[in-house]
Amino acid sequence: MPRAPTDKQLRYLRALAMQTATTFAPPRTAGEASKAIRELQGRKRSASYERSADRDAIAGRQGANDGAGVTADEIVGYGSNAHWRTSG
Repeated sequence: MPRAPTDKQLRYLRALAMQTATTFAPPRTAGEASKAIRELQGRKRSASYERSADRDAIAGRQGANDGAGVTADEIVGYGSNAHWRTSG
């Protein structure tokens, strides 16, 4: 049975992905993790100001236009008595 990737491999993969501004599918085995690490090590690192700008842009979008958000005018009641406000 193949070995699961180690925590050290997963941490290193995340760090490399951040440095190269790439994503990766979580590896299922230690061998897949090693292969992904080699691939990311071969990629060019993105500049730190680009990574910082990406993080700022993502942080600014969190919560914006969140379709799952509920506003106060959509519900009535409190706790277990809360329910959707009906029109009409």
